[in-house]
Amino acid sequence: MINININEKANLIWAVADKLRGDFKQSEYGKVILPLTVLRRLDCVLEDTKNKVLAKYNELKSIMDEEVLDPFLRDESGYNFYNTSKYTFKTLLDDADNIEANLKDYINGFSKNAYEIIEKFELDVQITKLVNSELLYIVLSEFVKPEADLHPDKVSNIEMGYIFEELIRKFSEISNETAGEHYTPREVIKLMVNLLFIEDTEILTGSDTPRTIYDPACGTGGMLTAADEYLKELNSEAKLIPFGQELNGETYAVCGSDMLIKGANANNIKHGDTLKNDMYANVKFDYMLSNPPFGVEWKKQQKEVTKEYEKLGYEGRFGAGLPRVSDGAFLFLQTLISKMKPEGSRIAIVLNGSPLFTGDAGSGESNIRKWIIENDWLEAIISLPTNLFYNTGISTYIWVLSNKKKPYRKGKIQLINAINMYEKMRKSLGEKRQEIPEWAIEEITRTFGDFKESDISKIYDNNEFGYNKIVVERPLRDEEGNIITDKQGNPKPDAKLRDTESIPLKEDIYEYFEREVKPYVPDAWIDESKTKIGYEIHFTRYFYEFTIPRQSNEVMTEIMNMETELQAVLGRLFEI
Repeated sequence: MINININEKANLIWAVADKLRGDFKQSEYGKVILPLTVLRRLDCVLEDTKNKVLAKYNELKSIMDEEVLDPFLRDESGYNFYNTSKYTFKTLLDDADNIEANLKDYINGFSKNAYEIIEKFELDVQITKLVNSELLYIVLSEFVKPEADLHPDKVSNIEMGYIFEELIRKFSEISNETAGEHYTPREVIKLMVNLLFIEDTEILTGSDTPRTIYDPACGTGGMLTAADEYLKELNSEAKLIPFGQELNGETYAVCGSDMLIKGANANNIKHGDTLKNDMYANVKFDYMLSNPPFGVEWKKQQKEVTKEYEKLGYEGRFGAGLPRVSDGAFLFLQTLISKMKPEGSRIAIVLNGSPLFTGDAGSGESNIRKWIIENDWLEAIISLPTNLFYNTGISTYIWVLSNKKKPYRKGKIQLINAINMYEKMRKSLGEKRQEIPEWAIEEITRTFGDFKESDISKIYDNNEFGYNKIVVERPLRDEEGNIITDKQGNPKPDAKLRDTESIPLKEDIYEYFEREVKPYVPDAWIDESKTKIGYEIHFTRYFYEFTIPRQSNEVMTEIMNMETELQAVLGRLFEI
């Protein structure tokens, strides 16, 4: 849950947006406040070593070029970045007449790796507009107030991540954007991280070998940051190297700056469209997790994705097939699977209900499910409570996949029903009205780890979810009822009488046909050339509990009692 300190800081920064009212559209608030928040955070982080950096810079700048000087300034800074401008946020206010030029000098003073991230905010346009509205000095003044101090001693890295995400949620809300594209509730991330690591005893018990983790739609980096934090809670010696790619320039800049501050390699976070241009093509990772957009079409990426599918097949990401253009979630899952190491990787991804069952046998979606299940990569699916996310109240599921299943999991898929494992929030945040409490995270994790049947856990063979879709033909007849045949004497099929049957994989097709079809249509036959194998997972079906209907006389008695009570109430009204 978000603590008081985070709420106070986020609300304080959010209040600065009031200064923009009238001169900026609400949809523009975030383009001003978010980058200035990032700059102020960087300013506070570098505050303690600022003078040392300037002294070293002034000492060596005349005898060293920028590339040679860079490691010396990083050493003085104590971080992987620095700023060589003489200004800080506070000293910018000392010269109100030149504040625009001085702020630009300050931004240009950042080391190359930091500047390349900051420029994604495209802040120059907003600075000019702030100057023209006579607001630049006023807004910067708000950021240097003592209560707005973002020094690491006052606000930890994980708290700062919360603040960024809370601000993005608020700005997205007022501009009618999709906040959920940037923000995954931390309790969901914690559950995903638990599911990722519980099967890996080596990383949980102390390994000096660094492991890699990747998110193809990393947003502000919340999942990557939280994964590292939660893993450190489980094993303080564990080393996790984050990698990610993000489409949105602003959220990419937030993620990149956060990586800089934490001492991670910000170059591991790439800016670009993962589906169009996978900037980690052919790179493999130990762990992967993601919350790609729900039900978002991929029409803009269709040309590049289709080209990769047709040209590379299974040598690329999408060999198993392409989903319908209205929902690209399966494309992200295929991207993750393509990055599994031969020696083993683990994946946790949040998806909506559509990938479970959308698409008939032979469709792109069904073929993708077939590919995943027949390769025995799917370990478990966990149904989550509704109203967990900020932009949607729909049902969501965590899929857990691995190409290094434990022996007892091989050929099996576990379904965990956690839909009722939630607590109501005192205050809603967008569509988020419920959260997964700590006890539920522990129980779900334990249920997954135990791999046993229970009220909330069902375990099935892989072929439980597969079926043969057969085409049943009946003969074409003339007006007198005689069967029409082809040149070989075989009956011609009547397209108007054509039907299909879906037969579970674990059942013999011909036994089923003789039992369920032949008794009713004796002249029918199976067109074997049209048989297709499909896979679907109707999750709720496996946890359905039949409720015995109440006796009719019991219901009638209840209705009569209600009518009697109603008559009594009406009688008292008329007496008045």
